[in-house]
Amino acid sequence: MDETAWSAEQFNDTLYSIFFDMMRQKGIEFTREVVVENPYVYCDPIKLREVFTNVLSNAYKYTQPGGKVHMQLEEVPSEKEGFAYYRTTITDTGIGMSEEFLPHLFEEFARENNSTDAKVEGTGLGMPIVKRLVELMDGTIEVESKKGVGTKFTITLPHKIADKSSLMNHEGVVVDPKMFKDKHVLLAEDNELNAEIAIEILQEAGFVVDRAVDGLQCVEKVRRAKAGTYDLILMDIQMPNMNGYEATRAIRAMEDKDKAGIHIVAMTANAFEEDKREAIRAGMNGHIAKPLNLKTMFKILSAVMILPKDGVIS
Repeated sequence: MDETAWSAEQFNDTLYSIFFDMMRQKGIEFTREVVVENPYVYCDPIKLREVFTNVLSNAYKYTQPGGKVHMQLEEVPSEKEGFAYYRTTITDTGIGMSEEFLPHLFEEFARENNSTDAKVEGTGLGMPIVKRLVELMDGTIEVESKKGVGTKFTITLPHKIADKSSLMNHEGVVVDPKMFKDKHVLLAEDNELNAEIAIEILQEAGFVVDRAVDGLQCVEKVRRAKAGTYDLILMDIQMPNMNGYEATRAIRAMEDKDKAGIHIVAMTANAFEEDKREAIRAGMNGHIAKPLNLKTMFKILSAVMILPKDGVIS
């Protein structure tokens, strides 16, 4: 386990935003509800992401157009002081599973044979991995399903409660003050909490920070500014109005070559290898995964600052 302080609400926001467009394009109604008293927790976000993306991916794959998927996050008090349980329920109106298959759901390579399954790719390893990760985090996973009606997963995990200041604590990370001092960065980030944390960290490192609340505003800020105003753009991917890929392509297409060649780095929770490749294909110079690992982040930023215009940090 590699635990760090993070926001449970923000984590849920990210999951929702990643799957919302996919669900909408397939004709699935995707809704969610969040009821938590303590939004900041210590967790291993990489393992959490694998758990919930597996479950949501199955809900997406096995729910037909016109169906519904609902995700609910609620906090449940714990007898252990300083801890709370966070229960996530993911319900779909998909094809469901038979009572006979349910006991085998978490076995490796187990897939129920039916005509719909034959059209869906998969190894049968997703659910066993999910169960092992949940147990590693001292949690529980329960499933209810009825063939032709749908499926309900309930994942309950204990987390140590954190506070907001913990998200900004990056003691032990050494930054060369001459590398970033007075460098002007444009941060494209729609989430207020993410923006607040990133601005705090960047300013402490010496950057001068300007913020755009979405991709469209980011493009406009670059277009209106004098060439050379910004040394770097940190670009979120999932944003309203214009996403990070679209914004990057728009900047790369500008007539002013100085503006078109500005270094752009993805800073996003879309952290799979395909996401990194898509960022590079869109014209970005590098990729930083959220939640932020400060050592990795500053290492990438240091390398990007000395890159040629078309250079890429792999």
